[in-house]
Order: sequence, then C-alpha cells, then structure tokens
Amino acid sequence: MASDGIPASTASAASKASAALGHAAAITRETLPPMHPAGRPFVLGGLAATLALRKVSASLGVLAGLGTLATAAFFREPHRVPPQREDLVVAAADGTVSLISEAVPPAELGLPDEPRTRVSVFLSMFDVHVQRMPVSGTVERAAYRPGTFLSADLDKASEDNERNSLLLRTDAGHDVVVTQIAGLVARRIVCQVAEGERHDVGATYGLIRFGSRVDTYLPPGSRVLVREGQRTVGGETVIAETAPAARD
Repeated sequence: MASDGIPASTASAASKASAALGHAAAITRETLPPMHPAGRPFVLGGLAATLALRKVSASLGVLAGLGTLATAAFFREPHRVPPQREDLVVAAADGTVSLISEAVPPAELGLPDEPRTRVSVFLSMFDVHVQRMPVSGTVERAAYRPGTFLSADLDKASEDNERNSLLLRTDAGHDVVVTQIAGLVARRIVCQVAEGERHDVGATYGLIRFGSRVDTYLPPGSRVLVREGQRTVGGETVIAETAPAARD
C-alpha cells in the first residue's frame, strides 16, 4: 500500500493513465499544431459568425464553421527542430523554391549595391504561413517598404511588392537578409522582431496573410543546397552552407 493510503495497484494504474493521456496530448499537438496569435481575431470572428448563422440556417452555419476551421489551419504554427551548425542557412518559410538567382538586396537595408545569391520560396494558400529565422543572430536592421501586390511567384514581386526586410548578423559574423513579400492575395505582413534583438535559428519571427513569398539573400561565397522546384520546411530545410573562408 502506498504511503498516502492509496493501494499501490491503484496508484500504478493512475500513473499509467496519466502517462497515456500525456502521450495522447502530445500526439494531438503534433497533429493539430498551435495557432499563431495573429490568427486569433479571425478565428474568433469566424466562431461568432458560425453561431449567428446557425440561428438562420443550419447549412449556413456548417459553411461558416468549415471556413473557420480553414482559417485556423492557415494560421497554424507547427513545432520545428532546426539544425544547430552555425555555418548553415535554413529555409525561412514552408513552400516551393521558385527562383535561385543573383540580385541586389533591398536598398532600404543600406547594404552595398552588389548582387548576392537569392533563394526565393513561394508560399501557396495551403502552406504554413509563419516565417522563421534562417540563422541564429542579431537583427541589425528592420525595414518596411509599401508597394504593389503582384502575384508573388513573379520575379518582379521582389522589387515592386510590399515587403519587410531584416538584416541579420549571424553569431559567426555573416550578414543574411530575409524579406517577407506580400502577394496577389496577401495584404498584410506581420513582423514581430525589432532591431537589436537576438533570436535563434528556427524561431518564428513573422507571418504573411494569405499567399506570399520569402526571399533569403545569402552571404557571399555560400554554397546553395536546394534546387528550383524543391519543397522547403521552414526552420528545418537547409538551403545553403556558408563558405569555409568566410567561416574562418
């Protein structure tokens, strides 16, 4: 018998049940990932609309409920486990590598007017839309620039569309630029980090609502490890390795 008067067999059964519930909860969290805070107003509004429409029509209530579930899925923020090598640059977003090219980083960051390798990832409506830090380091500069809303899969979108850019100084001393670009449907960029802050690779730093693109400008001499058309997992897929000479 346990010291508190509870039979040992009962305590053991309770412990096993608690462990089973904990395991089930962990599986549920992986299957149904948490939601980014920016999505809560939309989901709460959808729930209110669902309850109101149910009083008018059951079918309208069902449609509103499905729309609310789709909205919650759009704002999902799944757990990711990034690699820890400081010479790696990981994807800042889930999506498809739409373009690998040489381009000058956004002028508003004040970097030299010299082309760098740029890896562009296009996010469809069905992709996870939170953005994650591609490296561990400090936010040296954050700059927002208004613009148009061309389709995000066009090359011109990098120049013409609304965007928010970060200049990151890695712990190894490299400069990495990551730019959130609004798309044809996306009309709101959320960036939740500020200049002077340090963040770890894979940490969520922002979100683009409803279809978009994310560009990552690599340090000179980096070796690209992805190909156009490849799918990326934000915070996990390695897109480049910095040059050995730069690491030294």
